[in-house]
Amino acid sequence: MDEGTVTTPRELPRGRVDAALRHRGNWEQLVKFCVVGATGYVVNLIVYTLLLEGAGFHYVPAAIGSFLVAVTNNYVWNRLWTFRGQRGHVVFQGLRFLVVSTIALGANLLVLHALVQAGLGEVVSQALAIMLVTPVNFVGNKLWSFRHRR
Repeated sequence: MDEGTVTTPRELPRGRVDAALRHRGNWEQLVKFCVVGATGYVVNLIVYTLLLEGAGFHYVPAAIGSFLVAVTNNYVWNRLWTFRGQRGHVVFQGLRFLVVSTIALGANLLVLHALVQAGLGEVVSQALAIMLVTPVNFVGNKLWSFRHRR
């Protein structure tokens, strides 16, 4: 299949996945998403560390607070840059982004808690948890929050 091939709803999911993996635009969006995610990652860790060590928060509320700041950063940059050709209504798209990000936050908190309980430091655990949850976050946002409208 080339880039101009349209998949039909009856096509096997594997064929659709293969076509998506060969489509250059998907890889470009993934790179942009990761760049935006890297800025959000830095924002998240800075705010998390400030709340944890500076303000004395427990690691779970610190993770939630840093998530709120980082998710705002990420939504704005993903809307303006990563998925700019797929912009929908700002409120509806923002709500979908928030739902996906909240699911990712739940996964992040589970991984964070498991890593802290395993004896890793809280900041290192948060850094790893964010990285491990990123693929789920990308797929959810690509397929739902910023899905291509026909």
